[in-house]
Amino acid sequence: MILVCGGLADTVTELVCSRLEACGYAYRLLDQSRFPAGFTVHWEWIGGRARGTINGPGWSLDLDELTGVYARYLPQDTRMPIAGVSEEMWQGIYAEAEAGLVALFDGLPCTVVNRTHGGMSNHSKPFQALVIEECGLKSPETLVTNDPAEAISFFEENKRDVIYKSLSGIRSIVRRISREQQDRFQLLQHGPAQFQRFVPGDNVRVHVVGDRVFPTRVRSEAVDYRYARLEGQECNMSAEVLAPEVEEACIRLARRLDLLFAGIDLKITPDGEVFCFEVNPSPGFTFYELGTGQPISAALADLLHAAPSDLDAANSQRQHAAALSVPGL
Repeated sequence: MILVCGGLADTVTELVCSRLEACGYAYRLLDQSRFPAGFTVHWEWIGGRARGTINGPGWSLDLDELTGVYARYLPQDTRMPIAGVSEEMWQGIYAEAEAGLVALFDGLPCTVVNRTHGGMSNHSKPFQALVIEECGLKSPETLVTNDPAEAISFFEENKRDVIYKSLSGIRSIVRRISREQQDRFQLLQHGPAQFQRFVPGDNVRVHVVGDRVFPTRVRSEAVDYRYARLEGQECNMSAEVLAPEVEEACIRLARRLDLLFAGIDLKITPDGEVFCFEVNPSPGFTFYELGTGQPISAALADLLHAAPSDLDAANSQRQHAAALSVPGL
């Protein structure tokens, strides 16, 4: 049995549920737009593992039945208001309920896509850049600063061809620094930003699902191809074949971050040089699957359906992550 935690208003969660159904894999949906209303979760830590039940509308699920959990947490502003309580109160209720789920999912022995600690690196792009380099991929020259003078110097050193974006997991539009924006460098004193040398070439989004890799080449003149059509630009996608050493580095990177499912952003220059920008721990992969026909959701469904006995690699991955979190190891 598979548990999906999310909301059907999210197209990614909707596709996962549809694919599980098409594959004939039994699943239950914990509708996070309403949870905890209509659901009860009871579990205890017994014998080194979580044991208990999750009950939903018309169903009851023993935690021992689970082969996999897919968790794609909804933003607070997409949750249903709770009648009779203030907005501040119901947001607090949802936050507490989600914290309980996070603790439970992190303690389950089955496949969990993804455990929360695996996605924590997304809160710091500079940290991710260090891990990316450790795993054998290059990062472009980068500056993180709130010093206008440092930003101006970096801009000049890189021939005035620099992009800027968020340092954290908060979504931002990647933009090239234009002539008009140069006057805004002084605003950096109010908060830092991340600057990178612009890398020419095609973007390649790599979805790593367990030990399977699905690269998608994206051809677009837009700096941030996700918003290409809003800017009147084309965005064309096709399945890509990467060099074996690049595929291996992507798998190594996902495992190093304890992610069974990851979206890795690469760029390949006209000379064939490969750069890696970041790793998304909860990728919105529908855009790429619909654009190329790659069976990403089917691979994810298979991963969630696999019996716990088939998860030796995943267990080793979690043990490795636990060791990395212990001081002195």
